[in-house]
This record gives sequence, structure tokens and C-alpha cells, in this order.
Amino acid sequence: MITKLDWYILKKFFTTFIFCMLLFTIIAVAIDSSEKTDDFVKTGLSSTQIITQYYFGFVPFIWGLLYPLFVFIAVIFFTSKMALQSEIIAILASGTTYNRWLRPYMIGGLVFAIGLWFANRYGIPKANEIRSNFQATYFDKGDPSQNSGNQSSYYLRVDSVTYAGIKYYDTASKTASKFFLEKVRDNKEFYNIRAESMQWDTAKKNWKLLSVTERKIDSMKETIRQIPQLNMNLNFKPADLRKDEYLKDKLTTPELDQYIHMEELRGAEGLNTLKVEKYRRSATPATVMLLTLIGAVVAGRKTRGGSGLHLAIGIGIAALFILSDRFSTVFSVKGNFPPSLAAWMPNIVFSAVAYYMYRRAPK
Repeated sequence: MITKLDWYILKKFFTTFIFCMLLFTIIAVAIDSSEKTDDFVKTGLSSTQIITQYYFGFVPFIWGLLYPLFVFIAVIFFTSKMALQSEIIAILASGTTYNRWLRPYMIGGLVFAIGLWFANRYGIPKANEIRSNFQATYFDKGDPSQNSGNQSSYYLRVDSVTYAGIKYYDTASKTASKFFLEKVRDNKEFYNIRAESMQWDTAKKNWKLLSVTERKIDSMKETIRQIPQLNMNLNFKPADLRKDEYLKDKLTTPELDQYIHMEELRGAEGLNTLKVEKYRRSATPATVMLLTLIGAVVAGRKTRGGSGLHLAIGIGIAALFILSDRFSTVFSVKGNFPPSLAAWMPNIVFSAVAYYMYRRAPK
């Protein structure tokens, strides 16, 4: 049963969180707009178009990025104020246990964590699609290091026995100058194709191969056939061949799961970045709960330094958390650290920190 005490703390929690979120959003938008003023002018778009085509995606992106920090600062800010005014001492002196005092914090943290979980899976990726499409269209098109139209080569597995290779693929025209396909069973090749060029056929929704050399191999003989043109259904489309730097941010979690599964079937490498993103979408809501507990424990103790000391301690803990998160991500992307462990490692480490601080807190 939720009592007046719970509603009192939850009201402070929610209002302070909204205030922190709006304040940091205004600061983030002001800084971003000042840095990109010249780029916005070059686009030739009106202010309304920039807001709808860019900032409608940028603001949710910032919310998703800093959401745990918003919750953490909100908890420290209003709890520190309560401690400074001796409200917490009065609550505990009235016979309320320490764990009972923490209950509204956990309820509020759970509400925020559930909201972030759904937003990470569905809402924020859709907003990132708006932001990334704008950046790719107006900011990255003049940068040769971003989303280059010509990709040097691809090598992928089409199905359990079929492997394909593509050279010099042009994403604009959806053509490749070289293509080969091999079918291998029991470490023996039994079929292969070589084509001088390949192009996506928009009418038939498959690939058109030109100047094709087809070889069929069995244990006794080899059959070679020259084919001027051949249409083939392959297990990939032009969108799968475009190296999108923003792909992991744009896909909803079900779409990301499907994409990772397909890339694993194709034998693609370097999927740890996508897997870390997938697991982090579930780990970050747990971070909200963890930081809520740490913030309440840190700020619930009345100290001589007041709110300033609590905020300093909180910012230090947040910085260490972000640093550990970056380290684990780099070890997974660049090394062999399991992606699931990389996403959850900061939570695991700081769960021990939270437990230690909880045990040490005066009750």
C-alpha cells in the first residue's frame, strides 16, 4: 500500500527528474545548435524543417543517452535537500525503517526503468532514424570517411553451403564490377559462378548477373557454361551491402535481433558492436534502479558539505560508471570480451559498490 510518505517522496522524485531532464535538454540543444549553425545554414532548410527533421530525433537521443544520469542527479538533489532540512532524520525517528524509507525510491526507479526499457527497444531507435538520416543526408555527404558510396569488397555466406564475394560495390547505382559465388559441401566445391558485373533488378527484386561463367563439378567431370545474363535470388539485398555507421542506433530491438541473426548466418565478422548495443538496451534500465539506490544512500546522510558534497560524490560515481562502461565496450569490440558481459559488467561492479554503501549507511 502506498502511503502519504511514498507519495511525498515520489512527487519530489518525478518533479525533480522532469526539471533535470528539461534543463539538460535545453543545454544540449543550445550547445549542439551553436556547433552546427554553419551546417544548418548550408542545408538551406527553414527552422521548422530543422526542428522536425533533426531535433525531433536529437532530443530523444539525448534523453536515452543521459537518462540514468538524469535519474541519479534528481535523486541526489531532492534527497540531499530533505537530509539538509532533517526530514529524513524525522522520518526514521518516527519508527519508519531504513528499508521502508527506500521503498518509494525503488518504486520510482522501477517506473523510470520500465519506461526506459520500452523506449530503448522501440521509441529511441525511431528517433535515431530521424537524426541519423538528417546527418547522413546533409552532414556526412561531403565527408569521404562517412558512408562512402563505393565499398571495396564483401565476402559473405548466403546459406549453409553457399558463399559469395563482391568487389567494388557502388551503393548509389546498386552495381558491382565483380561477383563470384561458390557452393561447398563436405569441404568440396561442387558449383561456382563468376560474373563480370552484377546489378539489382528493381522489377524482379533480385540480382542480375552479366557475362556469367557457370561451373558444375562432380566427382567425374566439370561442366562449363557461358551465360550472357542470369537473374539470381540471393539472401541479401542492396540495403544489406551498405555500410551504415548509424545502423545499430536505428534498428528497434526485434529488428536488431533479426539483423544479427542474419549476419551470423552469412558468416559476417565484427558483430560485437551490435551485440553490445542489444544487451545494453536491457542493461541500462537496470542501471537506473542501481543509481537510484546509490543516490538515495549517498544523499540520505546529512553532512557538513550539504548538497554540494552529495553532488560532487554523485558526479564522481557517475564518471567512474561511465568510464567502466566505455572500457568494457572497447574490450568487447576490439577484443574477445563477451558482449553480454561487456554490457552488464558496470552494473555487476557497481552492484557490489551499492551493497557496500547500503551496509555502511547509518540507519
